[in-house]
Amino acid sequence: MTRRLPIARGPCLRPAFEGLGVAVALAACSPAFSHAPPNASGAIAARLPDGRKLAFHCSGRGGPTVVFESGWGADSGAWVRVLPMVAPSRRACAYDRAGYGASDAGPDPRDAAAIVRDLHAGLEAARIRGPYILAAHSAGGLYVRLFAAKYPKEVVGLVLVDPSVEHQDTRIAAIFGPRAGSIAPLQDRSARCLAAAQGGRLPSADPALSVCIPSGYKQGPASLVGLWAAEKSEIDTLFTTSSDEVQRDAEQLGAMPLVVLTAAGTATDPNPGLSVWAELHRQVAATSSRGSARLVDRTTHMMMFQRPDAIVSAIDDVAAAARRRQ
Repeated sequence: MTRRLPIARGPCLRPAFEGLGVAVALAACSPAFSHAPPNASGAIAARLPDGRKLAFHCSGRGGPTVVFESGWGADSGAWVRVLPMVAPSRRACAYDRAGYGASDAGPDPRDAAAIVRDLHAGLEAARIRGPYILAAHSAGGLYVRLFAAKYPKEVVGLVLVDPSVEHQDTRIAAIFGPRAGSIAPLQDRSARCLAAAQGGRLPSADPALSVCIPSGYKQGPASLVGLWAAEKSEIDTLFTTSSDEVQRDAEQLGAMPLVVLTAAGTATDPNPGLSVWAELHRQVAATSSRGSARLVDRTTHMMMFQRPDAIVSAIDDVAAAARRRQ
């Protein structure tokens, strides 16, 4: 069941509020099941203009094509449950950002602008034709909003799954205190793991480095350098450069159909700060005159695995709105 919210105009990084919201813990966003490609019939290695490979995993036929963007620390495997549910009605493609999964590493910085350039060039190289509905989780929400602003004629709608919001850290800190929105633990972890990978110390028996080998990771130690370089650059720029880019270019999306899904938690996961998180998402929905925000029950931040049906329903609604817009 989803509940539609009225629009208030005016990590994977999702803050988990505790008590009255003084302390905020950022969820770890490298799920154990994110490093396996989705069950897709078409694996495509797209060659970018600089020779790098970007890996896409596609299934289905028909349009508009749905392109899935994963959250921080996750590759195309994050959509393993959603993609097969979309493919019977339209083409669906998940991909690995630079440095993740089967994609080659990319140059720094890995900010929103660089990720958008890669994705646009990759779609062209792979001959994955639009128009597109872009569906994104967590940090990926910032990236697809910028993509839609840069290429409005190619995008007919957006579905944002418990998305991060621009300058989220400072906005949360302004409400709950200076430490509330901090992503320093994730930045420190990324720097520590990158240094270990560059020093040839992975895999390691050191318990402090156990988080540096994601569960299910099948590439060799050399690939971990590219993975952690990407994760470090993405997290370092997410609420600085990337947020600035979104704020500058994607604060107004016109009449583009847009659905923002907010995870309402579970019976065992009370979240007193949910109203703040939902309000931030209502503000994102308000960037389009055809935007809506919905609370999704019985799910945490990892909605792709717990409530894929809610995501598919939102995609169907955006596709219908796009047809009416034509």
